[in-house]
Amino acid sequence: MRIVAALGGNALARRGEPMTADHLRANVRATCEALAGLAREHELVITHGNGPQVGLLALQNLAYQDVAAYPLDILGAETQGMIGYVIQQELSNALAGEREVAAIVTTTEVDEADPAFDRPTKLIGPTYSAQDAAEAASEYRWTIARDGAAFRRVVPSPAPKRIVQSPLVSELLENGKLVVCVGGGGVPVKIDSRGHQIGMQAVVDKDAASATLAAELKADVLLMLTDGDFVSENWGTPEQRDILTASPEGISELSFAEGSMKPKVESAVKFAKSGGSALIGPLDRIDDLIARRVGTEIRNDVPEGIVWV
Repeated sequence: MRIVAALGGNALARRGEPMTADHLRANVRATCEALAGLAREHELVITHGNGPQVGLLALQNLAYQDVAAYPLDILGAETQGMIGYVIQQELSNALAGEREVAAIVTTTEVDEADPAFDRPTKLIGPTYSAQDAAEAASEYRWTIARDGAAFRRVVPSPAPKRIVQSPLVSELLENGKLVVCVGGGGVPVKIDSRGHQIGMQAVVDKDAASATLAAELKADVLLMLTDGDFVSENWGTPEQRDILTASPEGISELSFAEGSMKPKVESAVKFAKSGGSALIGPLDRIDDLIARRVGTEIRNDVPEGIVWV
């Protein structure tokens, strides 16, 4: 099969864990060991988030005040190189060199008129207390939003129109390579009247960009790997119901949390409508997810609309 596996934040950093290089490598190593079986048997593309890392780079960037801070598009490219390098290395190690892994920096075309540029929603960087968040907002002119009990910086998150390098990714797959790309949703760019790419100050949602890439590659499966066993209605309440399988139309009638499951479901729906199968489930049970013993599958041919666990 041709599979696009989108790694959630838990694959790179645990909540509350210091964002050190050692922690990044340890988390990625465990993730790549879990993915090694898939990588041996299938055409595999790995995508990943970068929210904590791009925010950390932005903070480090501000510490050196002799030059202007680097813009978000360059910081996004830095995180693609940083995280892509570690995934490439650890997946190669997990496979003992059986297959070649290519990590590439990709760009994602967005519309400069996207309303997201006027309404920042994408959480990046570390968490803050209310007082520290207010001070950071004042000092750096950031937009701050609540993230659970804490606060984080938010930046624009425009919708992806296309992944500029998807033909290159397809060529690499056809030549037997494993690919790491679309890190952090890819560097957002607009295309000007001359056809030139120009970086935009935003962070594209990783799941939305992964769904766009999967559709462009005509992938069989989009894996959206999280730390939950299923997509659930009324999650965390006595009325919680877990979803086994759903059609795009059936699951679209339900409501999900804005900052967590909603973007994953919307991206899965988008890919399923293109003809593929989207699976949302736990990274640490990936074999069970593929075998359909756990996780939620969204595909077109579900006449009941929703099949509950």
